[in-house]
Amino acid sequence: MEAYLFVHFKEKKTADGEQVYFALSTDGFNWEQVNGGQPVIWSEKGDKGVRDHTIVRTDYGKFYILATDLSLANCFHTKYRGSWTNIGREGSKCLSLWESTDLVNWSEQRMIELGDEDFGCLWAPDVFYDRLNKDYVIHWSSAHASNDYGHKAIYYSRTKDFESYTKPQLLYRKEDSGVIDSAIYEENGMFYRFVKSEANPLGIILQKGESLTGEYTTNEVFNGEMAKLGHPAYEAPTAYKLSSGKWCLMLDFFGVEGEGQGYVPFVADEIDSGLFIRSDESFSFPYRFKHGTVLSITMEEYSRIKNGY
Repeated sequence: MEAYLFVHFKEKKTADGEQVYFALSTDGFNWEQVNGGQPVIWSEKGDKGVRDHTIVRTDYGKFYILATDLSLANCFHTKYRGSWTNIGREGSKCLSLWESTDLVNWSEQRMIELGDEDFGCLWAPDVFYDRLNKDYVIHWSSAHASNDYGHKAIYYSRTKDFESYTKPQLLYRKEDSGVIDSAIYEENGMFYRFVKSEANPLGIILQKGESLTGEYTTNEVFNGEMAKLGHPAYEAPTAYKLSSGKWCLMLDFFGVEGEGQGYVPFVADEIDSGLFIRSDESFSFPYRFKHGTVLSITMEEYSRIKNGY
């Protein structure tokens, strides 16, 4: 691939921030806003706001955007009575979904109900193509009735066509804390999973496994690099491979109010090393993107998006 698309939202107090935004880059380092920095898609269903976007390219010619169905601007002080706990218990059992064949013209929004009555809000979806089973694994974090809506865990459902879905199963539960914001990548036959741990340690962790849904071990080198940051307020990992073969990991920093929030970059020679070094000086952003996903695209797709908006 020759370029990159970043699908994300903006942290604003108004509802226009919790919509679908695009950014583009030809090198993965220097980013430009799309559509003049305005949303490219508006949510009209559910909470009428979306956060924590992901995008996937399928092997049958379609792209899908999925996102958390949640608007703090519209609903935090009304529907959820000013409480994140209430969101966790009572939030949407659906994810918002749009589809496209060209990354410019998008379908009507669909609400896909993956959670049953035992699930709390479905947060932060991501999608991984399972080459072995030839299907797509949607994974997300939720509180659940099985532990009285205590520590959140990662669940997953499989689909071949984004029309029918398997019953959710548990992917990962951490006994001493909640886990959210999972992102999974495959490299040299191994699986790498970034997640945010809500304690012990607090922050992003990196795990490695021999199978997608099997056991994983923690990369302690990565934990050490995260500890050096001196601040645990990072979440929403998304990673992509640079043309050099190095890996870039974007983490969303939420430790301050206002302009200081948003994604910051970390670069490693190899994902397996865990040695991701913060590299702000090499990157430029028109604004600090919030929780999203980076997709590798072609230059033809880059031009189409840039001209289409």
